[in-house]
Amino acid sequence: MGCVEKALLGGGCFWCIEAVYNRVVGVCSAKSGYAGGARKNPSYEQVCTGATGHAEVVEITYDPAIISYLEILDIFWVIHNPTTLNAQGADKGTQYRSVIYYYNDQQKEEAIISIKKTQTQWDDPIVTELSPASEFYEAEAYHQEYYNEHPTQGYCHAVIAPKLEKFIKKFGDKVKN
Repeated sequence: MGCVEKALLGGGCFWCIEAVYNRVVGVCSAKSGYAGGARKNPSYEQVCTGATGHAEVVEITYDPAIISYLEILDIFWVIHNPTTLNAQGADKGTQYRSVIYYYNDQQKEEAIISIKKTQTQWDDPIVTELSPASEFYEAEAYHQEYYNEHPTQGYCHAVIAPKLEKFIKKFGDKVKN
């Protein structure tokens, strides 16, 4: 089949989400970017103000013969907190919201099922936005592969590395060699 499917997810800083999905078996690429806002071709500086309405997201291209959309979502729920509105840890603002952008009715249905299943694992309500996919704008080059390029940087060490460890512990069979 090949890498013919896409998922578009936001769960805080895109560096975190991208770092995890780039290590998932069946994922061909994970690109940091912006979606869900009104401005065309927004810059990082514009998105950071919260005024554009965009979320930091990752566009995941994957092979559905190797990993399913539901499995992509299972990972998503483990690597961020879907119960905090417009925040992940110290990252606060609408650009850090938890969001699933769906590309078709099947993804929407599967996301609804996944949200309901995941809610049973949380005491607080899941506040993840579920919306049709809007235009994806790839983030600036210096944001791509950020963790791989800067693994000892403070944010990478303190925030991204623990999420990677959590992913590896829970989904060890899904980690690329």
